[in-house]
Amino acid sequence: MLVALRIVANVAIFRLRKLEMANMAGALAIGLTLGLGAVELLVRGAFALVLNLLVYLNNDVYDVVQDLESPTHDGDKTRFLREHPGAATLAQLGLVAVLLAVALAWGGGLLVAGLAGGGICWAYSARLKRVPYVDVLAMLAWGVAMPLVGFPLERTVGWLIVGLLGLFSGCFESIQVMRDHDEDLRSGVRTTAVALGVVRTRRLLALLFVAAGVYGAAVFHPLAALGPGLAVLLPVPREPDALERYWTRVRVILGLTLVGACAITWWTGATAGLWVRVPVDAVLTDGAGLANGLGLARWQG
Repeated sequence: MLVALRIVANVAIFRLRKLEMANMAGALAIGLTLGLGAVELLVRGAFALVLNLLVYLNNDVYDVVQDLESPTHDGDKTRFLREHPGAATLAQLGLVAVLLAVALAWGGGLLVAGLAGGGICWAYSARLKRVPYVDVLAMLAWGVAMPLVGFPLERTVGWLIVGLLGLFSGCFESIQVMRDHDEDLRSGVRTTAVALGVVRTRRLLALLFVAAGVYGAAVFHPLAALGPGLAVLLPVPREPDALERYWTRVRVILGLTLVGACAITWWTGATAGLWVRVPVDAVLTDGAGLANGLGLARWQG
């Protein structure tokens, strides 16, 4: 049991140090924007933490052999994981048990959110991260699925926010596959960056930045386009170490964009986009209100 707990702690320390649990902050931002109570925020935040530990542990288990040869991973922690496969399985089962218990006891869409986020990440780790083009699409979907834990699934504005987070996640994955291009090429792993080449992957990244800016302006506020607009202007370096620093800068820029979009929505009580204006208390079952908020009513006369 102690070995299993150490494995989980290693996952948490390594991923937090590399700023790879940002979806938790996204989930919390959604909950705050929608005005959820303190207890609900605490339960959903704890669920998000456990779910992140599970999906990143699964990823480490699948990649343990490759990670032993990678200079970007902690060798001691990876060797410890490799030497204790039974404890790793025990840790995975324990995390699954906690997630199921909380989801069934609390409800609020946590079971659906957990299955979606965990399922996509499992498929990504097992296979999809090694399939060109699908790797980026899978992480875009993951960026939508993981923050679903942050809100009751009937709340419309929550879905609008995770749409933005999905585009951000696609940007991050594009940077990651560029960072790992040389290592993946040597290992015979085909990712989007290996298939397209670094130059065309940069163009894909720029397209995703533009899409995020257009979406932010249309749905939340014209100012939400500033962050992605700034990101697309940043020069993309070639060296892996420089790409890591670039990735951190992009995280900060897009993170501030999310905070700004959520803050404006919370302050005004509705999204304030050029096209979409949906109140924070809107629900998906209100078809007429949703159509009006999305500007569809104008097309229906």
